[in-house]
Amino acid sequence: MKKTVFTSLLMLTAAAVIFAGGSQEPNDTTKSRTDADKLVIYTYDSFASDWGPANAVIPPFEEKYGIEVELKSAGDAGQVLSRVILEKKNPQADIIIGIDNNMLSKALSEDVLDVYKPAGIDKVADHLIFDKSFHVVPFDYGYFAVNYDSSALKNPPASLEDLTKPEYVKSLILMDPRTSSPGLGFLLWTVAVYGDNFPDYWKRLKPSILTITDGWDSGYGLYTAGEAPMVLSYTTSPPYHVEYEETDRYKALIFSEGNYMQIESMGILKGAAHRTNAEKFIEYMLSDDFQNQIPLTNFMMPVTASAELPASFDYAPVSDKPLLLDTDLIETSLDTWLDEWLDAAVK
Repeated sequence: MKKTVFTSLLMLTAAAVIFAGGSQEPNDTTKSRTDADKLVIYTYDSFASDWGPANAVIPPFEEKYGIEVELKSAGDAGQVLSRVILEKKNPQADIIIGIDNNMLSKALSEDVLDVYKPAGIDKVADHLIFDKSFHVVPFDYGYFAVNYDSSALKNPPASLEDLTKPEYVKSLILMDPRTSSPGLGFLLWTVAVYGDNFPDYWKRLKPSILTITDGWDSGYGLYTAGEAPMVLSYTTSPPYHVEYEETDRYKALIFSEGNYMQIESMGILKGAAHRTNAEKFIEYMLSDDFQNQIPLTNFMMPVTASAELPASFDYAPVSDKPLLLDTDLIETSLDTWLDEWLDAAVK
């Protein structure tokens, strides 16, 4: 029997999580979902945070369509998907935001998504449409990168291999690939570069790791608090500090082996109670009103060519070696890779 470590561990994590905004009594939730002017969305913490995209894109949508959006978040995207899997026989949301190219295989294998091809999909470059079956639709993209604090680290690494050097002992904060989409992205990054030998790389890397957090928010928070000079994040993270803190001390590294790509998406859940409203939101997501908010709220790249980039994105370095793994390969190999990662990096 194929092992399902990824699914089971994610489920255990999600079962212990209380969704923000989910404090209503069951009867209240049931009542709210029968209203025709409702839309329930599950997403990850940073999307729903005070500084995230939600506050910028949801109120205009509500005003335009007269639809009340109930937004619930918990942890990283992996934890949100786990929640959806737990509820798939009785879905409590209409849309999930945050499934990326690395998590798609898990979502499809669990059969939690419905197909919807929006009319505005022609605005998106073909290479960003990683699901040609349209169970999900992309809304932003970026590249994973090791970020570093230039005031604390004067000689940053130039490659994945450099990260294993003794000078970087206890200097790096990573995320758990079982619960975090960036954590999974970094694991797949090492697979893309080292192939079957990736566990050996993790054994060499282990002394450099200060901690492995459940999600990106907690890991990045430790980094900006000065707990370690390096953290797994994105090439588009430095613009945040330039834009809102007027500092360029935090920088992203382009590695010689290449940087792994992430494309984030949203999809309509099977059994969605407000299917028509969900379709309206997907179409709205591809509009300039939505896409123009992505750079300065989610600090990722918008997927439509007509969207505008602010000047602070000049501080986002560009990799000339984008890395991706085939989604079918991820589906067939992920459980094995996670087992090998556990043995090499955790045990």
